[in-house]
Amino acid sequence: MVTLGLVVAAVATELAKPAPERTWHGRVFGAVPYDFRPPTWRKIREAYWNPESDHLFSDRVFGVGWAINLYRAKTLMEGAFSSLMGKKEAVSIRMTVHAERGNKKPDVVITRE
Repeated sequence: MVTLGLVVAAVATELAKPAPERTWHGRVFGAVPYDFRPPTWRKIREAYWNPESDHLFSDRVFGVGWAINLYRAKTLMEGAFSSLMGKKEAVSIRMTVHAERGNKKPDVVITRE
């Protein structure tokens, strides 16, 4: 119900303006962003996967509310996981496949380097 109320408020805000001044994007009550313009791939990418931004939330590409920058969420979760689990050095693994004559299934040998 809150979302519907915000959509109605955003549309009412735009319809209250004279037609030439309608931009179809802005903020409801000065806080919640809205954008009813057709989205572009660039805007979608910047909102949902933006390595250049330190913000977790950005303005939504279409509709009312915020988008989650999934790249920032990923880096925050990686940092939290590393601090909880401790950092261990990566282990290099080499996988070798040996197939002998007549043997239908090859043997797999995994060795650590």
